[in-house]
Order: sequence, then C-alpha cells, then structure tokens
Amino acid sequence: MLKILLLHAALAVGLLAGCNRTQPSAPTATEFAPAENQIRSVLATQSAAWNRGDLTAFMAGYWQSDSLLFIGKNGPTYGWQRTLDNYRRNYPDAAAMGQLTFSELRVTPLSPDAAHVVGHWHLRRPAAGDLQGWFTLLFRQQNGQWVIVADHSS
Repeated sequence: MLKILLLHAALAVGLLAGCNRTQPSAPTATEFAPAENQIRSVLATQSAAWNRGDLTAFMAGYWQSDSLLFIGKNGPTYGWQRTLDNYRRNYPDAAAMGQLTFSELRVTPLSPDAAHVVGHWHLRRPAAGDLQGWFTLLFRQQNGQWVIVADHSS
C-alpha cells in the first residue's frame, strides 16, 4: 500500500510540475504601448491606402502568406492573394470602395508578439450606399513588423 501511495504522490508531483511551465505572459499596458502604437499605425496606413483606392497597399497590413485567414459574410478565405482577389472583385473601383474609417478600436495584448483587436469599420459610399460592421483581428509580430494574420469582419 505504501508503494501505491508513493507512486501516486510521484505522479501528482510530475503532473503539477508539467502544469507549472511558464508561458509568455501578456505584457503590461506600459510595456505594450509601443506595439499598440505600431498596430494602430498599421490600421491608419490601411485606411489611408483604401481611401486612395490602393488595394495592394491596403493589403500590406496583412500577413503575406497562404495561411492568412479572412472570414467574411461568405465564410473563410485562406491566403493573402485570394483575399486580395476577393477585395478586387467586391470593390472594383474607387467609387465602390468609398471612404473607410475605423473607430472604437480596442487593442488587447495576448503575448509579447500577439494582440487581439476589435473595432468598427464604416465605408462612406455616396453613390452605392454606406456599409458598416465590426471586425476582430489577430495581429502577430513577424520579422519585426505587426501584421494581421486573421481577420473576421462582418
């Protein structure tokens, strides 16, 4: 019986030790401020590019990878090029694109190299009618740059 108790104690200690591995914690607001500023800058650069009618420059804010995830009203799309192609199909010219604004941004650090962003988007399109909705973004820092790796917009 003592052997069984010792075995159970050893297993419990092993399990607790495995659960106690440290994960990178989310940075404090002060530590994350420079990254948050960079993320907000990416979004400002994107809206400026959109408002110029430059979809390629707008897409510079996204991870240029086949693993980029964009979820819109038609479901998930994977890949930077496919996402760009969808934007081009849905917004063929500057009039269809309108003027984009982002508001109510909430940037939350997840780790030193990841952040979650929630916000509101609005397209002012006098000829075609305004559009608006909400988005959730996952940003990752890749090669020193903050990029969107997942976008769920509705």
